Amino acid sequence: SDLTHQHTPVMSHQTGITANEDLLNFFSTCRNGSVRVFRITIENEALQLGEWHSAQGSWEDDYDSLVLPLLVEKQPCYLLYRLDSEAHGGYEWVLISWSPDDSPIREKMLYASTKATLRKEFGATQIRDEIFGTMHEDVSLDGLRRHRKSASAPVPLTPREEEIQEIKKQEVGVDIGVDTKHQTMAGITFPIAPDALDAVTEFTTGNLQYVQLKIDTSAEEIHLSGTAKSLLVTDLPSHVPDSAARYHLYRYDHNYEGDFFHSVLFIYSMPGYACPIKERMLYSSSKNPITDLLENGFNLAITKKLEIGEGSELTEEYLLDEIHPKRNLHRPKFAKPKGPANRGAKRLTRAPKDAPGNGEL
Repeated sequence: SDLTHQHTPVMSHQTGITANEDLLNFFSTCRNGSVRVFRITIENEALQLGEWHSAQGSWEDDYDSLVLPLLVEKQPCYLLYRLDSEAHGGYEWVLISWSPDDSPIREKMLYASTKATLRKEFGATQIRDEIFGTMHEDVSLDGLRRHRKSASAPVPLTPREEEIQEIKKQEVGVDIGVDTKHQTMAGITFPIAPDALDAVTEFTTGNLQYVQLKIDTSAEEIHLSGTAKSLLVTDLPSHVPDSAARYHLYRYDHNYEGDFFHSVLFIYSMPGYACPIKERMLYSSSKNPITDLLENGFNLAITKKLEIGEGSELTEEYLLDEIHPKRNLHRPKFAKPKGPANRGAKRLTRAPKDAPGNGEL
């Protein structure tokens, strides 16, 4: 029998969306060949099972009659459609990403950036084809055939295909948690370009000592700005631009009190009002989301997060003080700070009573 599931729009800032328990259980039971297609939506910060249908005929005979009715106007979703062929010990599937043009940008970004998680949790080796569409013709049986034909023999893209390719840029780097371009109190998260993803990956594995990232404000993406396989701390300041904001990842290898440390630093450099106000706002709003991504998506243990105005601040002494703060074992008792000199007579808000000075500010 078929199951239906009402979709409730996601309204809050989401990160780390994964399949709920019911969907994970369904993944394990739908592989026996009885299920032909099922719909997946994002609700309550999780991937959830929607309507599903059993196989009726061959996969080609079933396709349009089962797939197209599951596509809801103005509402993105995923469909997983089972083929009749088998590979890697199970049936092969088609992953359909449906994102109609008139759906909210918030929803589009959320679904685009969660797709890689869905692939991973379902089992990417079982997914033979992936198609993306904003109209029925994009994800129909004919659309799937066109996709396969273009994949096997690349041809110049039609204007319609070029448009779809532009939309699919949202999906860059989503497997590690860049999930939505939606401004909230938590900040703004932008998609990360592939070369930047590769560089951060190389940094986490120790192949790079330094990575510099920038926000492309026109493309609204995070791009790679520079890397270094090795970089002395004395050379670090020269890599900080004096007229543009940047994010920097630097592994500071050093000895301290007889021990050796690989300290990972996230440095946010903002040269004050040399930057346009939009750039200052975007970098400031994106700082927390990108450090969350590095720590939770890449499992990168950041030793210290620093904010600087100019590269000259990044001295070895400054870094050591930040990483190994000196503890003062003989702290003086709190002393009331002295007021400014020659400030004139004290002002009274009301006449003093019994105690001298009562009512003084």
